[in-house]
Amino acid sequence: MASSIADTAESTAKLNSFVLAEIVRIHGLQEINQTTLEEFARFVIANHKKKEPKPPKPKALKPAEIKASVFDYFGVGEKRTAASLRKSSRFLMETEGMDLPSLSSNEGWKVLYREFVGYLPGEETQMGYGCINGVNIFQYFRPWRVFGLDPATATQQDKKDAYYALSRIYHPDNQVSGDARIFDLIKNMYATISAEA
Repeated sequence: MASSIADTAESTAKLNSFVLAEIVRIHGLQEINQTTLEEFARFVIANHKKKEPKPPKPKALKPAEIKASVFDYFGVGEKRTAASLRKSSRFLMETEGMDLPSLSSNEGWKVLYREFVGYLPGEETQMGYGCINGVNIFQYFRPWRVFGLDPATATQQDKKDAYYALSRIYHPDNQVSGDARIFDLIKNMYATISAEA
């Protein structure tokens, strides 16, 4: 049987004796088709040095587009200025008690966009410090996604379990991965979703 593998391998690509022996071993253990294993081995040999394709860079929103989206969200009509936004009753109601960002900078408009409109392009699935389940918790307050829960079906026990799982990782007493800043945000998120009925 090993010779038939070797004959087939010789005809298309060189599979050395180590690879052929491993194919025979896996076939014996898992009963996986030998031809499939050979094809996979050839694929690996042909592609193992190829570079990963770079994902397309998301189209960034222009500052004017970000502002327009914020104005649309709050229903600001014809006069679209920071002053008219601050006078909008919906804006006043939804930002009550919020530490408002400066609207004289693009970053301030981005804060409002993230809080009320949605994810900025390229920030839908973030990685790195402060990112949990694709959410940068320093930029976005998305407790349900951070906790990996569906708000329609999650029980109080599900919320508690998810909170404890993250707490074990980020609690400041954890010498390896503890982080007080992240832990405080997780506590705030848990308090928010726990209060929701």
